[in-house]
Amino acid sequence: MKNFDKTFTDIQENFLLGQIAEFGLKDAKTNALIGLACLTAVQTMGEIPGKVKEAVQAGASVTEIKETVYQTAPYIGFSRVKEALAVINAELEEEGMDPEEEDQGTVTADMRLEKGLAVQVQIFGEAIYAMRADAPAETKHIQDCLSANCFGDYYTRGTLGLDMRELITFTAICSIGGCEPQAKAHAAANLSVGNTKQTLIEAITSCLPYIGYPRSLNALNCINEACR
Repeated sequence: MKNFDKTFTDIQENFLLGQIAEFGLKDAKTNALIGLACLTAVQTMGEIPGKVKEAVQAGASVTEIKETVYQTAPYIGFSRVKEALAVINAELEEEGMDPEEEDQGTVTADMRLEKGLAVQVQIFGEAIYAMRADAPAETKHIQDCLSANCFGDYYTRGTLGLDMRELITFTAICSIGGCEPQAKAHAAANLSVGNTKQTLIEAITSCLPYIGYPRSLNALNCINEACR
């Protein structure tokens, strides 16, 4: 089979193995999982199998891989996640692994809002109560959705800690672009759960080849504003 676009492929591989490897995330498993979150967000399906291989080779479990992708859902939408999961499941089977993850749910239907709000306040502080109180009556259900679904359904799940979930969230938001207020808020949230400015910069550096420079530079600006 003829090898088309070899020059472009060489440029890409040299960049990934050179500057991106030097300045991106150093932990191989974290790097692969964050890359998977990024590719899911931008729907680059052709790159996902390779990133799944990287994650498996770095020691990531099926559950860690699945939880990473699930965590992106509140920010990129269910449909994109389902598209990515179809590719991921096929690749896991190719790797001889059972794609079924262990159940990581910790809340019931009647606990979602309470537990989600508690996590939301833990990350963002008591200003969340004021934000909810100030919401117009016709949009209060959106605040409940945010607390119950975004935080109750996902942040309370097992396997991944709050620091990793926030890093995934920040990655997904920056990858889709156009959400700078939310990116800035979650850059600050990352700092509140123990991630450093350097970790955020490394995560964006690792994602740069997949999201391009405009989104990467916007993300870096959000990081800098959050660290002032």
